[in-house]
Amino acid sequence: MSLLALAVAAGVGPASAAPSGPTDSTRDTSLTAPKAVVLGIIEGVTEFLPISSTGHLLVAERIMDIGQSDSSKEAIDTFTVVIQIGAILAVLGIFRKRFVLMIDGALGKSPEGRNLLMALLVAFVPAAAIGVLLSSPIKDKLLRPWPVVGAWFVGGVIILVFVANQSKLRVISTKLSDVTIRQGLIIGVAQVLALWPGTSRSLVTILAALLLGLGLQAAVEFSFLLGFLTLSAATGYELLKNGSTLYDTFGWVNPLLGTVVAGIAAFISVKWMVSYLEHKPLTIFGWYRIGAASIVGILLATSVI
Repeated sequence: MSLLALAVAAGVGPASAAPSGPTDSTRDTSLTAPKAVVLGIIEGVTEFLPISSTGHLLVAERIMDIGQSDSSKEAIDTFTVVIQIGAILAVLGIFRKRFVLMIDGALGKSPEGRNLLMALLVAFVPAAAIGVLLSSPIKDKLLRPWPVVGAWFVGGVIILVFVANQSKLRVISTKLSDVTIRQGLIIGVAQVLALWPGTSRSLVTILAALLLGLGLQAAVEFSFLLGFLTLSAATGYELLKNGSTLYDTFGWVNPLLGTVVAGIAAFISVKWMVSYLEHKPLTIFGWYRIGAASIVGILLATSVI
């Protein structure tokens, strides 16, 4: 829970930081520089770990009292999507060789690159299509603390059960380039489950890939590359739709600060996870989710947050 403890620390400080952007007297000043940094750290660390960035950001916003009014809710929702740019760039940098391979594939120079690109594009479609169709109902009904707590707990139990039975799985391929169109589609359908806030896109895509017979490293890499496509599309859509609202409400300095911090945190987080999973199972993430669900559930039930 150290990530949410950062939100507590940022939320108890003075709220008199100078507003960023145009000096409009009606500008919302709740997104101070320290709070933008904390949200950036939370986004970067959690985006590609199987613990749900959306859930952590939602709880952190509540703790720090950001975006809790009707006038700022849309802007903070946009901010928490836009700072994903940092995580997107981190993945682009870490897996740059994979992207070069896919570009070669698109140009007809690499069969392996073309196969990987096609599998990723097919995997991207289901969640993108359903996400656009159900965006409003999801925000209205599910983007709330209790649905997140439920998703955290269920996901944690699923991880522990999966790890306990992981030895029974048969590894069919350890090469990322061997992912088929069919496997990509199934992983993409699984990604739809992550539209429920708190579920974690990384969790469902990694588990789906492992169940299909991919080795752990290939499953993690495919999940991260699919995340690149999904996050890029979501961020671009949100900027076009509500970018002006974000700027009008919070200016550009603090949102940019949060984005840069998110990129640095995501780079460190992804490198750590790839290295960690070379020798360890997913167990730690299961217990973390259950712990987070329990603590936040108690805080909500007692009206502390």
